[in-house]
Amino acid sequence: MSLTTGPAAPHAAVDKSPGPGHTPAPRGRRSLSRHNLTGWLFSTPFLVLFGLFMLFPIVATLLMSFTDFGARHVTRPLGAEFVGLDNYTRLFQDDTFLKALFNTAYFVVVGVPATIVLGLLAAILLNNGIDRARTFFRIGFYAPVVTTIVAVAIVWRFVLDPSDGLVASLATELGVSAPDFLGSETWAMPSLIAMAVWRNLGTVMVLCIAGLQAIPTEVREAARLDGAGAWQELRRVTVPLLRPTLLYATVITSIGYLNVFEEPFVMTQGGPSDSTLTVSLDMYREGFNFFHMGYASAMAYVLFVVIMGITVLQLRLLKDNTR
Repeated sequence: MSLTTGPAAPHAAVDKSPGPGHTPAPRGRRSLSRHNLTGWLFSTPFLVLFGLFMLFPIVATLLMSFTDFGARHVTRPLGAEFVGLDNYTRLFQDDTFLKALFNTAYFVVVGVPATIVLGLLAAILLNNGIDRARTFFRIGFYAPVVTTIVAVAIVWRFVLDPSDGLVASLATELGVSAPDFLGSETWAMPSLIAMAVWRNLGTVMVLCIAGLQAIPTEVREAARLDGAGAWQELRRVTVPLLRPTLLYATVITSIGYLNVFEEPFVMTQGGPSDSTLTVSLDMYREGFNFFHMGYASAMAYVLFVVIMGITVLQLRLLKDNTR
């Protein structure tokens, strides 16, 4: 007896639809959330290191500036006494700090324009005026930027030595006597400014070369066809089109010069008679020589506010001209 089977009964459909209280997340949102999680995971090592070595010291220094934190509090930091704004009010009654503030302003007001002008001039010459050994000159101008301050100090001490230095030898050949550049209150700060300009103009030069190469040649050719000379082309074409580059160079150079520390620390130790003492060097003295950590922290935040104010002012004054 044979058994015959009919067609298989269809399987009952399984209801996979979500319940009445469930709203499915869009696929795009789930994908974006997964990407965000991956990004945070990859960023975690940096965030941990940044928080540990940057953010925590910044916050701790801010809190420290409102206390009398000193050497005795290193092992028991919570024992520091809260003094409010006393450290900040003391700063502007401290003749040494006011002199350091004046010296820093002098360094910036003279050094920044000199660095920008000479860096721009070097960039123009290397971009247009010098055809042979251009790479050699570029490396020569930029080499001081990547040279350590110790090597730079040795060179400049030899150059400025009042007895056997290069400047003294040239002065002797001309029948005049060279001053003691680093030992004179009159000449010490200009000497440091000259060294800083020589050391940093390579950065401005590289930035300006990049900006000059981005200027279309058609603009220069049109200016020359209209009868513009070299000075008019520089004033009417080159500088206006380089304003964004010059703005950036001015801001970063100003920030670096407001933080000037290495030059006076290595060359003069702030002397003679504090004529080359800067805010950063004064801060170092108060914090690590006299162990007035709270006072030095207040000094650091005053300098921070000054840097922020000058940077914002530069951006407001120059940004409108870059559009």
